[in-house]
Amino acid sequence: MTNKRIYLSLSQSSGFEQEFVQKALETNWITSGGPNVDDFESKLEDYFSDGSYVTALNSGTSAIHLSLILLGVKADDEVICQSMTFSASANPILYQGAIPVFIDSEPETWNICPITLDIAIKDRIEKRKKPKAIIAVHLYGTPYKVDEVHAVADRYGIPVIEDCAEALGSKYKGKKCGSFGAFGVLSFNGNKIITTSSGGALVTASKKMKEKAIFYSTQSKDMAVHYQHTEIGYNYRMSNICASIGLGQIKILDKNVEARRNNHFFYKEIFDEIDDVVLSEVIEESFFSNFWLNTILVKPNKNKDRESLRLALENANIECRPLWKPMHLQPIFEKYPFYGNKIAEQLFDKGLCLPSGSTLTNEDKNKIKEVIVNFFK
Repeated sequence: MTNKRIYLSLSQSSGFEQEFVQKALETNWITSGGPNVDDFESKLEDYFSDGSYVTALNSGTSAIHLSLILLGVKADDEVICQSMTFSASANPILYQGAIPVFIDSEPETWNICPITLDIAIKDRIEKRKKPKAIIAVHLYGTPYKVDEVHAVADRYGIPVIEDCAEALGSKYKGKKCGSFGAFGVLSFNGNKIITTSSGGALVTASKKMKEKAIFYSTQSKDMAVHYQHTEIGYNYRMSNICASIGLGQIKILDKNVEARRNNHFFYKEIFDEIDDVVLSEVIEESFFSNFWLNTILVKPNKNKDRESLRLALENANIECRPLWKPMHLQPIFEKYPFYGNKIAEQLFDKGLCLPSGSTLTNEDKNKIKEVIVNFFK
């Protein structure tokens, strides 16, 4: 075996990108916005095929920020956010001068707990005021408990922002993740299911909201011959070159989802034979995960724990990482309200993300399996 580095989640060229990039160069569309951006949005709208409207942006973080703006979130408002997630889910709350309220996970999907969510909303209403929005995340590609979470949100009339940065290709009851909330957020960062090198998108069921998102993302230029601005704007529009890459990448979306799911079944065969490890799986057939990253919980046993397994893999030049450190434990967020029972903390203490890229070879898998099996002997 070679000792090449096995990465956690690398992007994969489809072979189609060059055609679209070349077209952009030949037509001098080397700017933000452009015909390839329009075409990429159209392809994504076809993918959702449920009347969704898509705005292509320069990042998933920008999409979350714009969704908060479009929902009218302002300074001193409160926004509920899943604690077990990447910081990009929560940072835009602070961009608006708003207050994040963090919610613990439930142990089945590791996503936002509907019961704790209900408790938190009641308490925030009694103590202060009703939260303006809920940011729920499909963690590592596994859908959150959509019915339960949205039932709570609907009961209080609070819109849900669906963070699908990790979940393009995932479904709940046959419906694509990204189309359940008031807004869905996609990421095309280099480690995602498909990439535009950098980029993201905002998904909504409203054509008016798409038009407003484009307005804000292109510096809020009013309809005038001269440059006139009556609202704050942002330079958030996706570039035509990035969209060119996306047009090539979307051709292999289904192939990449299949590859990542096959990685999951590979890991399942390994960990079905190891008592000290729990592989994260979907809880029932209604949940369809793209398994963007395969994740495990390692039960501490003598000198074997999450960190010692990570180091064993790292010593073999195999990249692994702990789960996201919960937001309520982060120095920048620890002063804000948190509701829960330390489920997210326990997941972080024991959890490990394993190599899950669409390009994992049989040689890569054999090497990973050898290290894991030897570690638990």
